Amino acid sequence: MAKYFTLKELCASETAERKGIDNFPTFEIAAHLEELADNLLDPLRVAWGGPIRVTSGYRCTKLNTAVGGVSTSAHKTGYAADLIDPKGRTERLIEFARQWAILNKIRFDQLIRETDKKGSVWLHFGLYGPGGVQRGQLLNIVKK
Repeated sequence: MAKYFTLKELCASETAERKGIDNFPTFEIAAHLEELADNLLDPLRVAWGGPIRVTSGYRCTKLNTAVGGVSTSAHKTGYAADLIDPKGRTERLIEFARQWAILNKIRFDQLIRETDKKGSVWLHFGLYGPGGVQRGQLLNIVKK
């Protein structure tokens, strides 16, 4: 696996544990998670210069449904992770990631600043979207 992110970390889910959902990835999904970590997460972590916490990585279909994810979510293919800064600097991490991706011409599908109803903020970073595309989308989404 990658230098800073483990397979266990990229598949961990409190919702899966609470609901008894088996979120163990196939070999293909595990390879996708490794590609995600090698190409986006580890380089971002190095550039950021400190820890980054994964709050949601791979989600099997059942887990994705349980958390209200969209049916085309890159989380289901192992090509996306939701990230926060454990020191409470997530807004800075998001802006840093945007600048870093643009300046370094990083190929990705989506880099999204997401906010939930409670005001929690996280960075969704996806390597490939549906059909293996890399749209390079920079978005801001507020969940309702």
